[in-house]
Amino acid sequence: MGNVRRWGTPVAVAVGAISAGAGAILVLGLVVHSVSRNRIVTADSLPHLPVALVLGAEVYADGVPSKFLQARLDLALALYRRGLVERILLSGDGRSRFYDETGGMRAYLLEHGVGESVLLVDPAGLDTYDSCLRARDVYDIDRLVVVSQSYHLPRALAICRALGLDAWGVGDDSARSSARTWANGTRRELAANLKLVWDLLSHRPPRSGTHRL
Repeated sequence: MGNVRRWGTPVAVAVGAISAGAGAILVLGLVVHSVSRNRIVTADSLPHLPVALVLGAEVYADGVPSKFLQARLDLALALYRRGLVERILLSGDGRSRFYDETGGMRAYLLEHGVGESVLLVDPAGLDTYDSCLRARDVYDIDRLVVVSQSYHLPRALAICRALGLDAWGVGDDSARSSARTWANGTRRELAANLKLVWDLLSHRPPRSGTHRL
């Protein structure tokens, strides 16, 4: 019985702390969704905007966009072809010639008939916060539509709102066919909301990187 008394309280405290932490994450997720809910629309409801911000994702060794990234690019391409946006800002990790998300994104859209003058390339969009902040501070954009998978949009739009951007979101759902990857991405978003809070409270400046037109 002594061992039960000795260890019972610490275990109970640990379980309580874990439960409280999980509850806080879920509540934060609900707040993020609430803040952004009215700004996530379909292409048919999207107002005309100057820029579509395509958030980066994995590219393969040969520079070909992964399925998730290709879906984002196809959606941005559709918005451009419908005349809903004038330019496309490609934002991702393009710092290395051995791994270049933005280079692969740019090549894909050029191959699909998008003119060079339409594209803005931000190789220092290393995460969602950087991409949104650099759109505002480096590329002088104040109105845009964020293009990503639908589970990613609430956090991205919450960041945009906190940064004073007039942002909308159009999300891709075609990649749901990769059920396991989709589920993992959805779970990661819950944890990433904690980073959202830290980024906004810390007021960290955008990371440096080449400004490419």
